[in-house]
Amino acid sequence: MRTTLIDLDMSGSPIVDITDEAAGFVQGVGDGLLSVFAPHATAGVALIETGSGSEPDLVAALERLLPRDDRYRHRHGSPGHGADHLLPALVSPSLTVPVQAGRMLLGTWQRVVLVSLNRDNPHRRVRLSFLEG
Repeated sequence: MRTTLIDLDMSGSPIVDITDEAAGFVQGVGDGLLSVFAPHATAGVALIETGSGSEPDLVAALERLLPRDDRYRHRHGSPGHGADHLLPALVSPSLTVPVQAGRMLLGTWQRVVLVSLNRDNPHRRVRLSFLEG
């Protein structure tokens, strides 16, 4: 299995598109499965269409579902940080993408993104792993 880590700065946006980095990682490797994993308790990865308004719509939906206030038992960090720890239950911390001839088999508009509403830690990592087969 091949694996690498991508370092990301999310201070500018709660959603960062990592499709190009993932595509570069699997370029020329043959057939297999790409695992995309966010090793964080407050982040997840998703497949969405980007550039069409889906990013702010997703953030708005998550903020409606996980309001940032004092209702959470998990209370360290900024107000509402407990909501950040629930995000991976809604946006999975991992996903798998089939790869054929070194190309991710994504749908026409699908992009791989990291999602993190955590204001306390804008520095994130994503692990990409390729399993040939």
